[in-house]
Amino acid sequence: MQSSTYAAVKGNAAFAFQRRSFSNLVSRSATTTGIRFSTGSYFAQLHSSASKAMGAKLARAENGIHSLSSVKARSVRAQASSGGGDEEEAIPLRSEGKSSGTVLPFVGVACLGAILFGYHLGVVNGALEYLAKDLGIADNAVLQGWIVSALLAGATVGSFTGGALADKFGRTRTFQLDAIPLAIGAFLCATAQSVQTMIVGRLLAGVGIGISSAIVPLYISEISPTEIRGALGSVNQLFICIGILAALIAGLPLAANPLWWRTMFGVAVIPSVLLAIGMGFSPESPRWLVQQGKLTQAEKAIKTLYGKEKVVELVRDLSNSGQGTSEPEAGWFDLFSSRYWKVVSVGAALFLFQQLAGINAVVYYSTSVFRSAGIQSDVAASALVGASNVFGTAVASSLMDKMGRKSLLLTSFGGMALSMLLLSLSFTWKALAAYSGPLAVVGTVLYVLSFSLGAGPVPALLLPEIFASRIRAKAVALSLGMHWISNFVIGLYFLSVVTKFGISSVYLGFAGVCVLAVMYIAGNVVETKGRSLEEIELALTSGA
Repeated sequence: MQSSTYAAVKGNAAFAFQRRSFSNLVSRSATTTGIRFSTGSYFAQLHSSASKAMGAKLARAENGIHSLSSVKARSVRAQASSGGGDEEEAIPLRSEGKSSGTVLPFVGVACLGAILFGYHLGVVNGALEYLAKDLGIADNAVLQGWIVSALLAGATVGSFTGGALADKFGRTRTFQLDAIPLAIGAFLCATAQSVQTMIVGRLLAGVGIGISSAIVPLYISEISPTEIRGALGSVNQLFICIGILAALIAGLPLAANPLWWRTMFGVAVIPSVLLAIGMGFSPESPRWLVQQGKLTQAEKAIKTLYGKEKVVELVRDLSNSGQGTSEPEAGWFDLFSSRYWKVVSVGAALFLFQQLAGINAVVYYSTSVFRSAGIQSDVAASALVGASNVFGTAVASSLMDKMGRKSLLLTSFGGMALSMLLLSLSFTWKALAAYSGPLAVVGTVLYVLSFSLGAGPVPALLLPEIFASRIRAKAVALSLGMHWISNFVIGLYFLSVVTKFGISSVYLGFAGVCVLAVMYIAGNVVETKGRSLEEIELALTSGA
C-alpha cells in the first residue's frame, strides 16, 4: 500500500517522448518501490533473493503465531477527545495459550492481489514494443503512452472505490468483486484487436489493482496477530516484487515469438480466478463482522484464524473496545471532520512524501549514473538497484516488529536525504569531479536501500493500523488515492522540471523534501509496534 507504498511503470511515457524514444523510456521506467525492469541474469538473482527473503519471513510468521502466549498484554490509558465520543477500554487482541488456528494460508490468498498488482504494472514493460507493432501503433508514442497511463488512471479510481466496497460488502467479498475487473481487463488486453480495446482492458486492470492496493494491506492487518503484524504486512511488498518479476520473466520468449505478448496478458486471468475462489474459503475480518453486529460469523472467523479456545475472549475484547457499537459507518466527509482529520492527514502525507522524495527520479536516471561510473551493462545496473531494494525490504521486514514503524521511517527518510545530497554534490562539486561516477553510484544504491527500509513498505502497513475501525477502509482508500494521483502528476511534469532547473538542483530539492518528511514524522506519526489495532485507535483518539 508499498506501497508501496508501492511499483509502477511511469504513466508519463507519452509526454517524455519529446526527450527520449518511447521504448527507452519504458525500459527505464521508474517504480515507486525502486525496482527497475530489465532481462537476463537479473531475474535469477532477484527471484532467488525474493524467494529466500519471503521464505524466511513466512517461517518467522509461523513461529510468531505459536508464540503469542509469550507476549503480555499492554494497557493504554486514555480519555476520549472532547466531542469525539470515543471513550473505550482498550483490550488488546492477545490471549494466553497456544493458538490452534492459523492466518498464513489466508494471508497467502490475499497476496494473490499483491502479485496481480505487480504483474499488471510490469507486464507492459516487455510487451509494449511487440503489441504496438501488432496493433499498428509502432510510430505513435501518444497512443502507446495511453496504453501505459490507462493503468494509473484506473488505479486512481479503484483505490477510492475499494474503501467503500470494503465497508459495504466486507473484505473478502470485495476481493471477489475485485477479481472481476482484474480478469476481464487481462482478457481484453490478451484478445485486443484495436487500441481502444487495449486501453479499456488496461483501464479495467488498473481499477482492479487500485482496489487491491487498498484492501490487501487492510485485510492482512486486520487478521494478523499483533506480535507479527508488521512481518506479515510487509510480505505484501515482497509479493508485489514477485509479481513484477513474474511479468518480466514472462516476457523472455518475446524475441522468438512476437505474438507471445497476448499470452503474457492472458495468463493474469488465472490468479484472478484463484483470488476469487480462495476468498470464498477465507474468513472475513472479525473486526468488520463485529462492527456490523454479526457476532456468530465473527466467532466462526476467530475460530478459523486463532482457534476455538480464543472465540469467547476475542469476541468480548472486540466488543468492549468499541468495535461493536451502533455508531453508523463513516462517510467520506467524516474523514475531514475535526475528529478524524489529523490522523487522515498523516496517512495522505506519508504517501505524498514517499512520491515527492524522488524515488522515480533516482531510478529513472540510474542507468546514466552507472554508465558515468563505467558500468555499461543495463543488467548490472538493474541488478544493483533491484538487489538493494529486495535486500532493504527483507531487512525492513525483520526489523518491523523490533525497531518499529516510526523508527524505520525516520531512518529511511534520513538516509534518503543524505543520499540525495551526495548525488547532487557528485554532479556539481568540482572538488569531487574525479570521483563523481563512483560517488553517484554509491548515492543511488544507498538511496534505494534507504527507501526500501521504510519509505517504501511502511506507509501501506502503517495506514490500516493508525485509522480507527469506523473509518479504516475509506481512509486507506483516500491515502492510496493520493499516492496514485501524486505519482501520475509527478510523472507528468518531472522531465519539464529537470529541463528547466537541472537534475542536480532537482536532487537537492528532493533532499529538502526528505528532511521535511523526517520533521513531520517525528512530530505527527505514532509508533504502532506491539500494540493491537484497538490500543492504537484509543491512543490516537486521546492524542497520545
